[in-house]
Amino acid sequence: MTSPAEPRDRVLDAGALRALAHPLRAQLFDLLSQYGPQTASGLAALTGESTGATSYHLRALARQDLIREVEGRGTARERWWERPVGMVTLSNPELSHTAAGRAIQEAVHSETLNIRQQRLLHFAIHGWEEPEPWREGSLISTASARLTAEQMTELSARLQAVVDETVQRYRHQAGDGLRVVTMRADVFPLPAEGGSS
Repeated sequence: MTSPAEPRDRVLDAGALRALAHPLRAQLFDLLSQYGPQTASGLAALTGESTGATSYHLRALARQDLIREVEGRGTARERWWERPVGMVTLSNPELSHTAAGRAIQEAVHSETLNIRQQRLLHFAIHGWEEPEPWREGSLISTASARLTAEQMTELSARLQAVVDETVQRYRHQAGDGLRVVTMRADVFPLPAEGGSS
């Protein structure tokens, strides 16, 4: 077990990316990122998997230092797991030089984006069921503009700064009326007119 540390940014190596390429492991990592510490049985209830399966895959994530056991919490029978605070980068430039490295990154991105897209789709379909303050405070927006690479980079940095500041300010907030809220910022160039880039 390790003690909580200052937030750290981490570019994942091949071993960690291989661990996250598994659909259930990607889902467990995402749930721990969003909801905080959980047990294998709690995660089994959230995913519909068996406790044995979630326990096995949690240990696989822990071997790659993607998650860790929560210090001072739980028992030998009921271990609590958490994701260390800090940004994780799923793209590793060193791995992009080989077909195998690109394939593992593509698999991880596919699993991660699939999870995000399923959550967005669920909200788009069922969001009307939310109480009005949650419904009115949500945003699903798409816009396009003609930008230079430098302008796009500046926009990305500004959006990330807002997200980072919000996460830092409210990460440990406790009390009534709170829910986990996901924040998405998607900024990328579309294919050039005519299909070439």
